Amino acid sequence: MSTANQELLSTRKARFLRWIQRVLFMTGALALGYVAFTLWQARLYQASAKRYLESQIPAEAEHIDIRPRPVFKNGDVVGRIDIDRLGMSVAVLQGADARTLRLGAGHIPGTSLPGESGNIGIAGHRDTFFRGLKDIRQKDEIQLQTTIGLFHYEVDWVKVVGPDETTVLEPSTTDSMLTLVTCYPFYFIGPAPQRFVVRAHRHQ
Repeated sequence: MSTANQELLSTRKARFLRWIQRVLFMTGALALGYVAFTLWQARLYQASAKRYLESQIPAEAEHIDIRPRPVFKNGDVVGRIDIDRLGMSVAVLQGADARTLRLGAGHIPGTSLPGESGNIGIAGHRDTFFRGLKDIRQKDEIQLQTTIGLFHYEVDWVKVVGPDETTVLEPSTTDSMLTLVTCYPFYFIGPAPQRFVVRAHRHQ
């Protein structure tokens, strides 16, 4: 191969590599931008949801004797979870679809609502709102604030189960229980293979 051809191939190779670098840079920038936008959107939504919840509590308290059972549509604000020891505070929305869990924790359809007997199931992402659950332990207190009242729960146990283990959401007694679910391991890259479950019972 002549020197001219070698130089031409070298030039084309260099241009191709520069093009690949630019594409990778732009892809990375777009990915980071999307993540930043998603986190910013979730933060704004959380602030708005918590303000809405606080604004509804006094109005509901005035009509406590005639208050009907709440009916929630997907995306409605159900309440707020606070775990003081972990510094966690997250608005709970109705539903467990991808959009809802991007904006907050989600009340799992088919499980009990706050204030009812049975098992209240709430899901959240391990890399955002439920990241703090990695440090939760037995006897920690979980507060669930809703428009119908403030409910206190004490953690009974924590365990890791398979993704198809839905029995953790079934009520085992007529008492009020709270079950928090997120993916596990917490720092796993990609779709996590297991679920991290926190079970708590209601106390006065």
